[in-house]
Amino acid sequence: MEKPIIAAKKPAVVELGPGTYFWCACGRSSNQPFCNGSHKGTGIVPQSFKIEEKKTVFLCQCKQSGNKPFCDGTHREL
Repeated sequence: MEKPIIAAKKPAVVELGPGTYFWCACGRSSNQPFCNGSHKGTGIVPQSFKIEEKKTVFLCQCKQSGNKPFCDGTHREL
């Protein structure tokens, strides 16, 4: 399995409505922080997550968070 690519050293701040989303875990998506299928062949799979009500979230883009798909500040140490 390949290692994820750091897409950015800051979280993506996005407002999401209720639904299921697929977070890019590989860092290769051109639609960061969401999956666009670029992970194929890497052995890395996107992570699905569900939002119950409209809210602003901070999604990890360094791909190193201990609380994936959400940012935990790990990017500050890279």
